[in-house]
Amino acid sequence: MSQVVYVNGEYVAAEDAKISVFDRGFLMADAVYEVTSVLGGKLIDFEGHVTRLQRSLSELQMMAPVSMDELLEIHRQIIARNNIDEGGVYLQVTRGADVARDFVWPDPEVVKGGIVLFGFEKPLVNAKVLEEGISVISQPDERWGRRDIKTTQLLYPSFAKMQAKQQGAGDAWFVEEGYVTEGTANNAYIVKDGVIITRQLTNDILHGITRAAILRFASEAQMKVEERPFTIEEAQSADEAFVTSATGFAQPVIKIDGVDIGTGKPGPISVRLREIYTEEMRKTAV
Repeated sequence: MSQVVYVNGEYVAAEDAKISVFDRGFLMADAVYEVTSVLGGKLIDFEGHVTRLQRSLSELQMMAPVSMDELLEIHRQIIARNNIDEGGVYLQVTRGADVARDFVWPDPEVVKGGIVLFGFEKPLVNAKVLEEGISVISQPDERWGRRDIKTTQLLYPSFAKMQAKQQGAGDAWFVEEGYVTEGTANNAYIVKDGVIITRQLTNDILHGITRAAILRFASEAQMKVEERPFTIEEAQSADEAFVTSATGFAQPVIKIDGVDIGTGKPGPISVRLREIYTEEMRKTAV
């Protein structure tokens, strides 16, 4: 059975999906995106993802091609039509397709934004890599300055991810002016003497939806949190480390640049946070 995707108002088989060669998302990465996880056929933290989507669109002066209520229904249709129980839904909104390639933005009243959604199956709760943890390498952060906007400009994170793979690691942590910013597609954390440490929210990092939930649950569980920058050296001497993302939840990091973190195995705080997150998200999924 063919995968069903949504493209500019129509549900079509993936092999029949088409966009214009003049779509600015294709030509200039003039687009934003979100990935919402699915557990038990329901969406996790959908409201958070929609709120961030609206912020990204606003920051780039883009208009949403559909209402947020319509967007929820499209997500549900993608889940139902593809029979997804556990995995996610990818959403991308572009500035649309003008009649020619131009650096100047088209008039949004004339050129309607493009929209694409597709679903995917992926183990989220019992994934082996989440239970065993991953190793990461450090890479210089050479992305553009507005990392708080979730755009499709992902060439450099993709490059860093490939550097990690070629070195036998699972991911890379970006470093800027001596301090860790975040991972290629996740927020980064260390734990020292029971304190969870993660970089504060600025334009330097993505304002992670899973990050917000994890920190809220940590606070409710009486865990201490410090929002501040940390170095690779500090991370290597930490008791444990982890990353958070929509499809990774709280994923342990067991090695950084070849150095074991703590015992070299997933630490108790990241494991507990993942358990809490999974339990709470199941309760509120839509």
